[in-house]
Amino acid sequence: MGRGTDLNNGDCIGTRDGLAKSSRCAVASLAATIFLSSLGGSVSNVGLPTLSRAFAIGFSQAQWIVLAYFLAVISLIVNAGGLADSLGRQRLLLGGLLLFGLGSIGAGAAWSFWLLIVARGLQGVGGAIMLVLATALVCDIVPTRRLGSVLGLLAAMSGLGTAAGPSLGGFLIAGFGWRALFFVNVPICIAIAWMVHRTVPRTRHATAGPWRPDWTGTFLLVGALCAYCYAATPESGRFAAGNLVALALAVAGAAVFVLVERRAANPLLRLEMFRDPSLCGNLGMSVIGSTVIMATLVVGPFYLIDGLQMTPAQAGLALSVGPVISAVGGVPIGRLVDRLGIVAMSLAGLAIMAAGAAGLAFSEGIVGLPRFIGSLIVVMGGYGVFQISNNAAVMAKSSSATRGTFAGLMNLSRNIGLVTGASVMASIFSATAHGTNGELPIVLDAAHGLKTTFAVAAGLATLAVAIGLSSGAIPLFRRCANRGG
Repeated sequence: MGRGTDLNNGDCIGTRDGLAKSSRCAVASLAATIFLSSLGGSVSNVGLPTLSRAFAIGFSQAQWIVLAYFLAVISLIVNAGGLADSLGRQRLLLGGLLLFGLGSIGAGAAWSFWLLIVARGLQGVGGAIMLVLATALVCDIVPTRRLGSVLGLLAAMSGLGTAAGPSLGGFLIAGFGWRALFFVNVPICIAIAWMVHRTVPRTRHATAGPWRPDWTGTFLLVGALCAYCYAATPESGRFAAGNLVALALAVAGAAVFVLVERRAANPLLRLEMFRDPSLCGNLGMSVIGSTVIMATLVVGPFYLIDGLQMTPAQAGLALSVGPVISAVGGVPIGRLVDRLGIVAMSLAGLAIMAAGAAGLAFSEGIVGLPRFIGSLIVVMGGYGVFQISNNAAVMAKSSSATRGTFAGLMNLSRNIGLVTGASVMASIFSATAHGTNGELPIVLDAAHGLKTTFAVAAGLATLAVAIGLSSGAIPLFRRCANRGG
């Protein structure tokens, strides 16, 4: 009792009309895991202006409170998939929840900026394990014909966690101070760990071998990304020689990473997987979609609080509207993906995102709260449509023995996009919102920065459509050719 079911005993096989009770309980536990990881990533965003003042840091340094989490996620996200494929998934998921909880305690207790960064990194390590394992275990439990619907549920819970983060964070800051932003994760983490222990099946793979991590590849990947983030976060919105040196190091690190991975016996990324152009297209679109979304999560709080002079609680509520719509639509969107297909829904999602970003970019004068919220709803809704479709496309390319690795790739691409949004897009806002030393812009300057940032976002969403069509990830032209023949 209390040790979870065994996946190989048949308890978790889907029934004709749906899922068995044990499978539904397991899916609920995994959905809660996704919720927690999303909450942990978003609850601090609305507190960035408050944290900037608490630690006497500027905009560019505050970005690292977000970047530390996602860089740590990236450092382990592919290794987590390989380790899970080798050793089993339920136990590793519980370990990830433990690390996430410890990181939350450390962040809440931090008395210096650098201790906060370290604790956020520990949170990110746990978050990486949680993201990969939740997705991989769902694919073990759920029949292929129901996968779109259940991935829709996961997307809904991800959206719900993202939605709850800003609103909950705003009220926690107002009532208990910024430390509560992190302590709130701890009881949720304990409850979900108990649920996972009771309901999630243990998986066994006869072909799984011992795990041999590629630490050299991991070091090169994370080092290149850290250099890239430093290059993209200039002080006061102005690039200096140090940023250019960091950019050169990032390019060199990426090149060395590719060379090392080609020769590694157990590479972090199997480069032959990228010979499939449609998979490359799926991953590239995922990077771009996440970049656009992160712009709303990082730039939004500074615009609302420092530009429109809203309180953290008010800003949190405003930022929650879009993710709430995305969360509510997650399951229906998943069903539409099952019914209408990945191609149509992926294309529709990206087009909706581009339209929402353009609505912010080309508005006149100050971007008021109604227009901001309306555009946010459109962007987040479009991302929900795209993400569910794209995730289903990636996981459909995997086998039972490689689901952890494919889930790791999918989440790696997403988190590279989040890192890009938190660094590049936030720096575009900082550079174009000409306020007090580039730190706390007044409303007109903030509006200019916001519109410039989302003009870039609209262009990126359009670029994602082009990537999907040219790579075959969105095989629209191929379908038209087949119909014409």
